Amino acid sequence: MAPESTAPPPPAKLPRIVAASLIGTTIEWYDFFLYGSAAALVFNKLFFPDSDPLVGTLLAFVTYAAGFAARPLGALVFGHFGDRLGRKKLLVLSLLLMGSATFAIGLLPTHATIGTAAPVLLTVLRLVQGFALGGEWGGAVLLVSEHGDARRRGFWASWPQTGAPAGQLLATGVLSLLTAVLSDDAFVAWGWRIPFLLSGVLVVVGLWIRLSVDESPVFKQALARAEARRGEAPEKLPLVSVLRHHWREVLIAMGARMAENISYYVITAFILVYATTAADISKQTALNAVLIGSAVHFVVIPAWGALSDRVGRRPVYLFGAAGMGLWIFPFFALVDAGSFGSLVLAVSVGLILNGAMYAPQAAFFAEMFATRMRYSGASIGAQFSSVAAGAPAPLIATALLAKYDSATPIALYVIAAVLLTLVAVGVARETRNRDLADVTADGTPSGPVDTVAKAPAP
Repeated sequence: MAPESTAPPPPAKLPRIVAASLIGTTIEWYDFFLYGSAAALVFNKLFFPDSDPLVGTLLAFVTYAAGFAARPLGALVFGHFGDRLGRKKLLVLSLLLMGSATFAIGLLPTHATIGTAAPVLLTVLRLVQGFALGGEWGGAVLLVSEHGDARRRGFWASWPQTGAPAGQLLATGVLSLLTAVLSDDAFVAWGWRIPFLLSGVLVVVGLWIRLSVDESPVFKQALARAEARRGEAPEKLPLVSVLRHHWREVLIAMGARMAENISYYVITAFILVYATTAADISKQTALNAVLIGSAVHFVVIPAWGALSDRVGRRPVYLFGAAGMGLWIFPFFALVDAGSFGSLVLAVSVGLILNGAMYAPQAAFFAEMFATRMRYSGASIGAQFSSVAAGAPAPLIATALLAKYDSATPIALYVIAAVLLTLVAVGVARETRNRDLADVTADGTPSGPVDTVAKAPAP
């Protein structure tokens, strides 16, 4: 029996839903990126003081990567319950977990106070951050995607994606301000704690907004259908259904993430190491360049999302991946030039190209999966790839720099990821205009539709 089509929400309602997703993802990414920036700038001194500075940075990035290791577990747990209980409840829980862990990092004693227990506790809190973020992304983009309509889904679903540059902008901006007004000794002694403690205030604001929105209507319809069929046959676990019906889409999503994820962390996290060590650029200058680049990233993501509504998800994604492969050598050449202008140009163009991949990703991944397995499928595809992509990217890049004292191996590393993404997106089906409520008998999405779903007659 064909499901009923879903009506787009009233015009006044959708922006509120977008705002709820955006504020939550901004806070989550602020917390997550704050750790990455602090790992590059001060954690080597505070938690690994007995190591060589570059080795200490490597060890700090190991704890940074631990957060990525927990993201697949978060994707599995949040995806399962998000497909069973709804998107909204799990989004509230993820925000609480992330905010609590980040606030606790701001209170954490350092190695000088409690010895080796300090990096252990730091790693545990980082794991909690990763677990929460693993569940956040899928729920946030689905809440928007499932409230909107097919015609502008790429545009609206791209707004939660702007939470990443917004969080990066906020985290880098706070750190940049503190490093500008505080001496190096004051920043290392206590100033670094301020951005982590601010997370508590941001979480209260995020919860207030996120609790005010309704559950996805597409999910509520799918849940009602599942309840009606409960007596006919037991419903399979979302993970089992994903692996049975959507294993191809999971692999495509994982491949699509490689170039986007690796390039992003090379441009925004590793650049703080490379610019200050290999290119002899000040910490403040590097932070300001990332700050400007993140602002550019924030602006271009909705534009790329809107373009994907006109020409399709795949063309925009492929353009971004190919462009990144061509840009990465000029990127490092501009950083090596040593001027603030060349550094801003390198980071900004890199993030513009990254945005062409990141913007359509939300709608693209959501449109691959059926409703009752969409949270699990999108989250698994996105977060399992992060273990091989974003997690080790700063670590691998730093290790390559330490061994070869050259940017060439790092650029080749990014190009290898680009080639994987080009293959994955190249073999994918175009999903633009797919009705998210339209599923076939075995639970998989039907083919693309040419018209936007209309509201049922009153």
